[in-house]
Amino acid sequence: MMEWSDRHCRHLWRLISHHAVLYTEMVTTGALLHADPARFLRYHPTEHPLALQLGGSDPVALAKCSRMAEEWGYDEVNLNCGCPSDRVQNGMIGAILMAHPTKVADCVKAMQDSVSIDVTVKHRIGIDDMDDYAGMAHFVETIAKTGCKTFIVHARKAWLQGLSPKENREVPPLRYDRVYQLKQEFPELEIVINGGLHTLAQCEEQIVQVDGVMVGREAYTNPYLLAEVDQRFYHDHHEIKSRQEIAAQFVEYCQEQMSEGQLLKYMTRHMLGLFQGLPGARRFRRHISENAHKPDAGISVLEDAIGLVNF
Repeated sequence: MMEWSDRHCRHLWRLISHHAVLYTEMVTTGALLHADPARFLRYHPTEHPLALQLGGSDPVALAKCSRMAEEWGYDEVNLNCGCPSDRVQNGMIGAILMAHPTKVADCVKAMQDSVSIDVTVKHRIGIDDMDDYAGMAHFVETIAKTGCKTFIVHARKAWLQGLSPKENREVPPLRYDRVYQLKQEFPELEIVINGGLHTLAQCEEQIVQVDGVMVGREAYTNPYLLAEVDQRFYHDHHEIKSRQEIAAQFVEYCQEQMSEGQLLKYMTRHMLGLFQGLPGARRFRRHISENAHKPDAGISVLEDAIGLVNF
């Protein structure tokens, strides 16, 4: 599973891996219900399987947004109970919901009753002083009684006071053992682990203990990490695309999107790490950073940048 991505990033990821489940950036129910839903929900047909991650705590609003996700063709809808930012806390969204398992269960039940696609939950191992295993287990058990089967667990707790969102991704120690214990105690549930995973070898080690792995920031900074995912995890042995082939296909995608009014800068920023480790990668990044944001930036900016890489 790959998380936290806008549609341009997801398209790049899908060019590299055919099978990994892609998750959207979290979208709040308020944004979907009171703004243009197409802004948040549109995607390229190649992105399936695709999940919409929602932020909210009102069962009625979450049910409405879940129906929108199903109507738009999403394969799954996920409730975010892990984001630690002040903005979402104030709206009773994200990790703060771990302190209210009954409320989350009501939300999940309302979402399930409104759609036929899977409803899943992403959460932390704890928040603030609620950092023992029992608290997380109670949270999961309460929600599982609704029939929810899939829990994606970021193996760090969140400090809702005192740490920034960035620090909450790095400072609290990883406790993979808590996630393993959860799987052992609830073998009937699908438990997916998240946090601190940088290589496919590390992911393979996790699969021995849990049902799945979610990777976020490493896939964003080093997208070619996904090149072997299909072979190693999905037993699909199609030929792995080269970075050059992926870049060429992404150029075609950018041309298509720009013909519809999209700006180049919103797409190129997601491929800055594609050539990580290759000679010329720094020149590629610099050329994109210095030119893609210009008002008249055309596809030649990306083509010229790719030409600076030594394949």
